[in-house]
Order: sequence, then structure tokens, then C-alpha cells
Amino acid sequence: MIPYGRQNITEDDIAAVADVLRSDFLTQGPAVPQFEEAVRTASGATHAVAVSSATAGLHIGCAALGVGPGDMVWTVPNTFVASANAAIYCGADIDFVDTDAETWTISVPALEEKLESARAKGHLPKVVIPVDLCGRPCDMAGLRRLADTYGFKILSDSSHAIGATYQAGPVGDGRFADIAVFSFHPVKIVTTGEGGAAVTNDPALARRMELLRSHGITRDPTEMTEPSHGPWYYQQITLGWNYRMTDIQAALGASQMRRLTEFIDRRHELARRYDTLLADLPLQLPAPEPESRSALHLYPVLVPEDQHKAVFRHMREAEILVNLHYIPVHLQPFYRQRGFADGYCPNAEAYYRRAISLPMFPALTVDEQDFVVETLRTALNG
Repeated sequence: MIPYGRQNITEDDIAAVADVLRSDFLTQGPAVPQFEEAVRTASGATHAVAVSSATAGLHIGCAALGVGPGDMVWTVPNTFVASANAAIYCGADIDFVDTDAETWTISVPALEEKLESARAKGHLPKVVIPVDLCGRPCDMAGLRRLADTYGFKILSDSSHAIGATYQAGPVGDGRFADIAVFSFHPVKIVTTGEGGAAVTNDPALARRMELLRSHGITRDPTEMTEPSHGPWYYQQITLGWNYRMTDIQAALGASQMRRLTEFIDRRHELARRYDTLLADLPLQLPAPEPESRSALHLYPVLVPEDQHKAVFRHMREAEILVNLHYIPVHLQPFYRQRGFADGYCPNAEAYYRRAISLPMFPALTVDEQDFVVETLRTALNG
């Protein structure tokens, strides 16, 4: 069986977790700040806030940016549902911007057209959530230009993109997005078992997210509304959630982060090999990236629409566990009930009808990759 993604755990990772289990702290100890420092270093951001999942990071990111009832948030449909759900959690309304047919990330021209129409109606979005699908950075310079023109904030769903680069800088360094969120789920680039992190260069946003991940509670006397009652004292000064990461998770993540460059380099070796081996097949490969270097969380190909289901089934029957990322969010039953329907984002919907994510993880062997390619070739040949 060959999965589409798989974690890579070493004895050093296991030892790091075991050290925490033998320590005095299983949560809220020294490992979380150490992991946050590793994320800051990799992303180039000034602040990193570790959380229990990337979904939690998107939620507190929206909340920190002031998203609430009456506000509008826009994202893309070709993503996991959390990108849209985060706005709903805050009581806001959600809308979708179509993707680019070549890059599969947010279409800046489509966004600009939608913004102009929204400005004429007096209902611009408060936040736009672009998604670095597959680890490929969006056109962040184009997004920043539009954000400056139309006055929205950028919350980048970079769940797939820790270690990716854009215009010679790391994704998350704050040049373009107000906040970026990474995922550390087991199939992502590095893992904490389950977890995420939100990064920003804005100290006020960072502090706000720190409060929101831990019930809105502070022990800082400068933030309290009345004098401390004693050394045990704390105050809840806002409504937050229990979104903390444990030291067990953070220790694993800090150990994994030491191999971030190694992981991404290996993914690029595999991608180059796929590019060569699949070049003669009737399918669409990932587009070149002149301004960026993807983290390559996923390697999707687009097969002919009339063969899509048959190819997927053939690969699964061969115990190659290909997957599809993603069902367009606006076509999920929950969002259909909010008025969205087929045809709303044609490029994202066309992608869904053709996409298959091939196995992509550092431990994938040459023999396994050859088997994937030959099985795909057989499937496409009927």
C-alpha cells in the first residue's frame, strides 16, 4: 500500500517526545516556545503562536483581525473546509473567489473584478484568505496590491507551505500577509501529530492570538483591569478558546523542523522525477513557478474528465491510495444551504472533476514511484 502522504519519524523525534514524557511538563512547558522559535526562524516572521491545529490558527487569526457578525470574508473553494469555516465561527459571512486555471491558487484578476463589484455595492470583505494549495505560494504581490487598494486584511492559509519561498523570501515572513497559518498534521511537511501555528510581524496581533488560544486569560498585571489578588491570580479579559499545543506535540515538531530543508529538497527530487516520467501522458502537470518554490505538500495531476473516476478507481485497486484535494467548499451541503450552487466558481469546479493527488512524501522510493507512474499509465490507456 502506498499512501498519498506519510509522516517521517526518526529515533531523534521519538527521543524528543520521550524527554518531555520524563519531564515535569506535558503542556505549557519549555517545548512550545522552542517550537515557536523554530517556526519563526523558518518563516522569517517576528512572532509565532503555536496552536492545536491549523483550523484553530485560522479561527483565532480571523478573531484577532476583528472578524465578527456583519463582516464578509472571502476565500477560495479549492481548499479544505476550515478555510471558510473559520469565518463562520466568528459570525461572519463567507464568499468565494475562483482559482486560476494554471496555478490552481486564487485568481488575482477574478478577485479584482469581484472587489470592484463589491465596492460599488458598498460591501467589501474585511479579510481575504488565500490558500497556498499543494504548498505553492499564491500571487502574494498581487494580493497585497489589492489589499492596499481596497482595505482588506490578508490571512494566508499556508497550511501546505511551511518552508516554501516566494520572491526570494520565506512564506510567512510578513511582507504580504498580515497573518499566515501553517499546519503540522501528519501528512504535512513536518508534523506535531496534530497542530498548527499562526505567524505575524504585528505584536498586537500576536498578543491577541496568544490570549485567544488560552481562554482569553492573562496573568500579566499590565493587562488586568484590577489589582492582583496574589501570586495565584489571573483574569479572563476576553472570550477565547482552549487551542493550546502540548509540549509533547511541540517537542516532536521542533525535532522535525531540523529536517525541514531536507524534507522539501527530497519532495522536489520526487517532483522533478514525476515531471519527467509523466511528460508523455495525456494529463496536466503542475505549472512552473518562476517566482516561488513550493513546499510540495501535494503533487496533483489533472487527467481527462471522462477518465477521472476510472483512473482513481484503478489506482486505488492497485493499493495506491491517491486522493483528491479538494471537493469545492461551496458545493458542500452546508454551503449549498447558504445559497451556493454549481457554476459559481467554474475553474475550481473543473479542477475537481480532473484532479488526482499522487503519492508525495520523503520516504517514497524510486521503485514505488515507478509503480505509481506505470499504474497511472495503464489506467490512462484503458
